[in-house]
Amino acid sequence: MPTSDATLNTLGMFCPIPVILTSKKIKEMSAGQVLEVLSDDKGIKKDMPVWCKNSGNELVELFETDGIVKIYVRKKA
Repeated sequence: MPTSDATLNTLGMFCPIPVILTSKKIKEMSAGQVLEVLSDDKGIKKDMPVWCKNSGNELVELFETDGIVKIYVRKKA
C-alpha cells in the first residue's frame, strides 16, 4: 500500500462529488505528494483514472476491499 501525505474521505458521496473534492484537495498539495481517496461509489473506479489523465496527475494505485475503494493520486507539477 502506498504511503499518503493526506487522506480524503468521500464515503457516502456519489458522482461527481468525490472527483470534485479530489480536485480541490490536490490543488492544496505540493508536487510529488500523494493523496489517498476513500470512496464507496463504484463509479469512482472509472471516473478517477479519467480525471487523473485529464488533470495530468498520476494514478499510483486503485483497489477495492470490502466495498471501499482506495485510490492513491500523486500530484504532478
